Amino acid sequence: MNIPAELKYTKDHEWARIEGGVVYVGITDFAQSELGEIVYVDVATEGEELSAEDVFGSIEAVKTVSDLLMPIEGEVLEVNPDLEDQPELVNNDPYGKGWIIKVKPANAEDIDSLMNADDYNKLIGK
Repeated sequence: MNIPAELKYTKDHEWARIEGGVVYVGITDFAQSELGEIVYVDVATEGEELSAEDVFGSIEAVKTVSDLLMPIEGEVLEVNPDLEDQPELVNNDPYGKGWIIKVKPANAEDIDSLMNADDYNKLIGK
């Protein structure tokens, strides 16, 4: 199970990485492995201001659909355009090419309130 130390995590299995004032958000390796084969990613909140834990979209696997929750408050700037034709990127590269959205944080320090890799490993029992 790949849980990169440089990322932050939520109890709902999203990860967050800040780069140049923009926060990239996706689902963890654990989450994608639990969901199975991802067949569709639906995000219709581009341009919207959302609070932490608000639903920003959904992710559909062969057997289930799960909500995607904002890790921090902010504006959804962009949805990963590659996921429209290649939703399997979430399975194959959840922390790289499989990112789901970019967020302009309302407060960049909010990311510090998320779990670190050690805490996330404890959450998932690793």
